[in-house]
Amino acid sequence: MTAALQLSMLGVGHAFAVAPEAAPPRLVRPTQVHGSRVIDAADCEAETEADAIVSVPGSIPVGIVTADCIPVLARTEGGTVVAIHAGWRGLALGVIEAGIQALADTAPGEAISAGIGPCAGPCCYEVDSPVLDALEDWHAGALSTAVRPSRPGHQWLDLPRLALAALSRAGVTSQSIGGVPEGCTVCHPAFESVRRDGAGAGRMLHWISPGEPKTKQYC
Repeated sequence: MTAALQLSMLGVGHAFAVAPEAAPPRLVRPTQVHGSRVIDAADCEAETEADAIVSVPGSIPVGIVTADCIPVLARTEGGTVVAIHAGWRGLALGVIEAGIQALADTAPGEAISAGIGPCAGPCCYEVDSPVLDALEDWHAGALSTAVRPSRPGHQWLDLPRLALAALSRAGVTSQSIGGVPEGCTVCHPAFESVRRDGAGAGRMLHWISPGEPKTKQYC
């Protein structure tokens, strides 16, 4: 397992691709179901199903786990944060946009920055026509530039490109989006990968802590 991969531009405590036992104290994460539901950290219990989780300043760290899917960590300038798990099913349901919208609704008017963590890359992520058909409705504008031919009935899919397009549609500027270089989980044995290792693959934790609450100013 790799050490934490940092994106300093986020400006808050966070980590991509660490072992689950390295979770910070009090971290909460939902039961992931490859959907688009977003929950608040205060409402998250052990069996709460969701694929994105928001935490406000002064609250608790939040996280998700992956083993080829896309992890997205994002924050507002005031320190409200969200952790998003996006596989192809979640992408087809707009989970990234839902997570960023929840962030914007929780902290209206605040600029948002985001990081895309390690996931299966376009070199290794082969999908069939039913997957592409599911993605077509939500990602029609970006899908044509995110695929290249493979064997008959299949295409190589660029998950990070779709994540980048989703963040852009959600209003995050390109200057405020970062990523982990050389982040294909299938290629790099330091990462966990179901595509490479099958059902016995482990999981990588990606977490982010909210900022400190603003202190009240008194006249």
